[in-house]
Amino acid sequence: MSNQIELRHLKYFLAVAEELHFRKAAERLFISQPGLSRQIKQLEETLETRLFERNNRKVQLTSAGMYLKKETQVHLKHLDHMLKHTKLLDAGLEGQLKLGYVGSAMQNFIPDLLLKFRKLHPTIHFKLTELDNQKQIENLISHDIDLGFIRLDHIPKGLETKKVFEDTFSIVLPSNHEINTDNFKGLFQLKNNPFILFEKSYSPAYFEKVMQLFEENGFQPIVSHTSVNASTIFRLVENNFGISIVPTSLQLGYDMDIQFIELTDVPQRTVLSAVWNSENRNPVLQKMLGLL
Repeated sequence: MSNQIELRHLKYFLAVAEELHFRKAAERLFISQPGLSRQIKQLEETLETRLFERNNRKVQLTSAGMYLKKETQVHLKHLDHMLKHTKLLDAGLEGQLKLGYVGSAMQNFIPDLLLKFRKLHPTIHFKLTELDNQKQIENLISHDIDLGFIRLDHIPKGLETKKVFEDTFSIVLPSNHEINTDNFKGLFQLKNNPFILFEKSYSPAYFEKVMQLFEENGFQPIVSHTSVNASTIFRLVENNFGISIVPTSLQLGYDMDIQFIELTDVPQRTVLSAVWNSENRNPVLQKMLGLL
């Protein structure tokens, strides 16, 4: 049966499964709608399985269709990666590694890691994309990235993780703020200041640790702004919209009129973890995991 199914059948099926609309899928594939309908019918007849429920108003996947959609997405990604890796080998490269990362990881950890890796494997190509924690998880599951660097304590089944860096927290204040490293005694001194924090969705585990810092100093913060972008937070602090708490490593690479006070005497630390899909078959990933 499988010998009668060609790659085009699966590509056509996936387009319809993702669009749930034959005309839109046909336009996406640059073929006629009747031609697409014939291909889907042929696939269903070969499988002896109904993949779609159709009527005049909508198209829906059957339970079998939902399963085939999920598996087809994964296997077509594997096929695409295999072909790209083959071309890279032909071009004299060992392969490609697609990395996702939260912004703070680029300040100190990732550049050092890539430099060490390049000394061992000078012909590997890197593709780097800054993504928030949740986007990295989604891209790892869909095999759109090979390796992520996140600040999350819990990850979905099927993903593997390894702690790679532990960082202290630092308070961020305008340079002219009355509190500085010389007279700082504790976070409690800043309880009347508005705070600018990373959004809770950025990393619930990270957010919880920051809230613990406030709780242990006997107050709930006045949160005036939230953001997922460190440069936005620093710019707001610089312009006296409030103060912030961030991973200490984030102070690297920014030249603004702000100051940092590192919280070295508190137990809370923010953890950066590497995370990858256990089903990922990219041979370059295994080399990177060996270095990690």
